[in-house]
Amino acid sequence: ENIWIQPAAGDAGGAIGAALAAHFEVEDTPRVTMSHAYFGPEFSKESVRCSLEDLGADFEVVESNEALLRMTCDAIVTEKTVGWFQGRMEFGPRALGNRSILASPQSADMQRTLNLKIKFRESFRPFAPAVRVEDADKWFDIVGDSPYMLMTFPVREQRRHPIEGEAEGLDLLRLVRSDIPAVTHVDYSARVQTVSEEANPLFHRLLTLLGERTGCPVTINTSFNIRGEPIVCTPENAYRCFMGTDLDVLVVENCFMTKARQPEALRLDYRREVDLD
Repeated sequence: ENIWIQPAAGDAGGAIGAALAAHFEVEDTPRVTMSHAYFGPEFSKESVRCSLEDLGADFEVVESNEALLRMTCDAIVTEKTVGWFQGRMEFGPRALGNRSILASPQSADMQRTLNLKIKFRESFRPFAPAVRVEDADKWFDIVGDSPYMLMTFPVREQRRHPIEGEAEGLDLLRLVRSDIPAVTHVDYSARVQTVSEEANPLFHRLLTLLGERTGCPVTINTSFNIRGEPIVCTPENAYRCFMGTDLDVLVVENCFMTKARQPEALRLDYRREVDLD
């Protein structure tokens, strides 16, 4: 009923565990728990603008956070896919809202679109929802918090849709099972990230705006990369991934750009570099 899982619970977690054991037990330091996982590199707004200019990108500088969030919200609501790059990079195996690809969970076609046109992987691969922590129990049968996207919970019964007719194989994925079909697994579960205002105020505010617009304070949150590559770290990484996939929008700090306005000469074709599934 009350479990906390370290967000990089693999080989990296073993190294951290050894360091913490020495810190707490040898030095007799009071124990504390992590409040977030945003420990990676960050880039100033000025350095981001310089990087994008050097790349030849066409972008708009949006000085107001609220305006930037509303532009991003508009893109998600109109079923565009968004590369989202903000603040310090996440630590661990999951994108947690700073190096993420965001999209509408209410779209029945979005799971297939993201897999085939952006991730370049099998169409059945699932995606995870990010939801405001205060709204999580309205959408999922959740116990406690899940800030690191490491646990699955059932979608609440009242959010589910009855399945009519019969389907087999991959056709099962095309059945609309809930109000958020793009993140609902075939067994009605979802791998949930709960987002608090304290841990990530910008991402939390974006979810708030989505809730105000659609009644659904949830977004698809998947790692900003394609299959076979690590999550993007730098603005250059982000722009390259943006230009090599069918992502519609890229937001890097306060720089907002759409694919349609990018120079054609900068387009890449990742399909030539990646062995497709």
